[in-house]
Amino acid sequence: MNGSAEAPAAGTILNALASGKGSAFAIDEYTTATVSLDSDADAVTGDIDGAPDADTRLIERCVELATERYGDGEGGTVSTESEVPMASGLKSSSAAANATVLATLDALGIAEEVERETACLLGVEAARDVGVTITGAFDDASASMLGGVTVTDNTEDELLSHETVDWDVLVYTPPEQAFSADADAERCHRIAPVAELVAELAVDGRYGLAMTVNGFAFSAALEFPTAPAIEALPEAYGVSLSGTGPSVVAIGDRKALEGVQETWNKRRGTTWLTTTQSAGARTR
Repeated sequence: MNGSAEAPAAGTILNALASGKGSAFAIDEYTTATVSLDSDADAVTGDIDGAPDADTRLIERCVELATERYGDGEGGTVSTESEVPMASGLKSSSAAANATVLATLDALGIAEEVERETACLLGVEAARDVGVTITGAFDDASASMLGGVTVTDNTEDELLSHETVDWDVLVYTPPEQAFSADADAERCHRIAPVAELVAELAVDGRYGLAMTVNGFAFSAALEFPTAPAIEALPEAYGVSLSGTGPSVVAIGDRKALEGVQETWNKRRGTTWLTTTQSAGARTR
């Protein structure tokens, strides 16, 4: 009983930490999960490629929940490998959860029978169970699972809107890491009125302005520098701190973003140009 799936990373339009509402967009970088189920195994063992000391509880819990709900509680193994750097704000946990849930459903032979939003919520439940997210990250997870842009109410696990977009994307990732569960939620709650404004902009489809306002507000709340965002404007349509950092994402015309990339390349860390992704997570 073997299955495999991949799920894209995502960038932030609105961080859900302040108000419970969030928005994100899928980008063309992937995490792949491979699951092997065994009806005689009584536990799930996880492995993350290239990170032997990494916490595997999320992917293990995803398999457990999927087999409890759709199988017979099978145990087995799950392994992931990723193009997405961990703890960078690019939704590596959501991508890993989505890929793992789909790979498990693939191993059970029912991947096409389960609605993608339902599968996404299974990964969100696993993330809450193991404590890797404060908000439940339904915004990030839905963008990764469904592709395109999603806007969500994470307090109700409600999908407010979903739209296909076609943007070029520039990503800058400093060498530092920032784990979502360690973010200062109290400071983020102080900017809830700004987050509500950003949510209105996102629901109206004004994504570039929404993510720029979000970026400056959350950079201040989480004490990240705003200089990269300043350097991206006005060439980028929108630029934001992604998640709880430290990555910064910009969207816009590719030629203009190439100019921004030259500036960001002078900073410590890495940059890369990619695109949005509309297909979402998929079996392999």
